[in-house]
Amino acid sequence: MSDTVSGPDGRMRCAWCQAAPEFFEYHDSEWGYPVIDDRRLFEKLCLESFQSGLSWRTILNKRENFRRAFCGFDFNKIALFDEVDVARLLQDANIIRHRGKIEAVINNAQRMQELVAAEGSLAGFVWRYETEVQRTPRLASTSPESVALSKELKKRGWKFVGPTTVYAFMQAMGLVNDHVEGCIMREKATLLRRSLIKPE
Repeated sequence: MSDTVSGPDGRMRCAWCQAAPEFFEYHDSEWGYPVIDDRRLFEKLCLESFQSGLSWRTILNKRENFRRAFCGFDFNKIALFDEVDVARLLQDANIIRHRGKIEAVINNAQRMQELVAAEGSLAGFVWRYETEVQRTPRLASTSPESVALSKELKKRGWKFVGPTTVYAFMQAMGLVNDHVEGCIMREKATLLRRSLIKPE
């Protein structure tokens, strides 16, 4: 099976885009481009935890609903959520109503506060685990770096951050460039990674 698929404009993209029409826009506009904004990084970790056992299409189509439900993924606000908020979210049909995952987001917001206090930022912390800039894309669900980052997050008390979840996060946030050879976005991602001023 080919690693690429023809997009709406006839140019080649990563083959996973063909799974849903909305994936082309997501792929072209954000997937794999380096992110150093703590809110976006925290949001993505949360959304990837919600995806566990589900399709990314389900989460992507509900992303705006998640943002409304979780205060735009402002971790300082989420850290204050209590059982009343959990009950409210469990009644919200516009998101994934999974108690364990909802409680994990609240827990992880609290752990995020601790991490920022200790390390300065989530961005500075996770970018220590980036993979080589010119690594060849590989069809895998984990990497040594995602295993190491997952282990460290779990050590710090984070939940729903297994190696597969963390690897998907790293792919999406540009810590690894897994746009395949032949994808029109691979070079753009490469250039953005090269020019990135990484947080300390």
